Amino acid sequence: MTDAPTTDDPVTQQARTATKLDREEALRWLRRWDDQQGTYFVDREGRFAVIADVVQACVRRDDPLIVDLGVGPGSLASRLLRQLPGATVVGVDLDPLLLGLAESAYSSGRFRVVAADLSETGWLRRLDLDRAPDAFVSTTALHWLPGAALATVVHEAVGALTPGGVFVDGDHFYEPGSEPRLDDVRRQVAAAGVRRTGRVDGEDWSTWWAAAQAAPELAELAARRERLAFAARADDDRPPATREELTAALRAAGCAEAGAVWQHGDDYVMVGVR
Repeated sequence: MTDAPTTDDPVTQQARTATKLDREEALRWLRRWDDQQGTYFVDREGRFAVIADVVQACVRRDDPLIVDLGVGPGSLASRLLRQLPGATVVGVDLDPLLLGLAESAYSSGRFRVVAADLSETGWLRRLDLDRAPDAFVSTTALHWLPGAALATVVHEAVGALTPGGVFVDGDHFYEPGSEPRLDDVRRQVAAAGVRRTGRVDGEDWSTWWAAAQAAPELAELAARRERLAFAARADDDRPPATREELTAALRAAGCAEAGAVWQHGDDYVMVGVR
């Protein structure tokens, strides 16, 4: 659909020198990832299923081409491939360690990953798609983009969609400034739900990352991640986008309809239909 990148920047070099692990080894790390994510999100599997349901309801073909924005370790992509057996998923992310795990565990004729930074222009060109995608999806990834950057990503994605295509974002939107008492209730309800899962004493985010960065089999991927200086990219002073900003961005990008189709506390599945 577009020309391949010609520059030889660090992200392109990283994409050309991917490190594949043993598949079973990668799956073991991904099971640990799923377990620690379960300590934060009460109905994570339900949200994955809803995203697949939205794609299935909106896309009128049996072989949809889906782009997963912020694919991470492939959690959403693997569920989409399972629920939509005719789908092809292209996952884009910047984190070499998570991309390495996803590629090692799930790489096939129906799934591939691409290293690109969504906050920079040109990420769509890097995907080297052979046709217009039917859906862009994401889950718990786009919240780190501030409103203006998210609007730019949305504009580029929606503009690339086939007519009738869909943009689906499953994410959490913390907006304590507008409803402080309800926000506190949502947090307490979410915490109670996690306690009921029995996972509160399990491995958390920081423990998982500490283990991954110390694992010999992940040493090369961890070193590449360190070289990308993720900490230096963070800017905690920038407020994350709100649901209203995402809805406005979807409409401005060309979606005929946009809004929430699912909610669990302050987790939402937001949808824009072109």
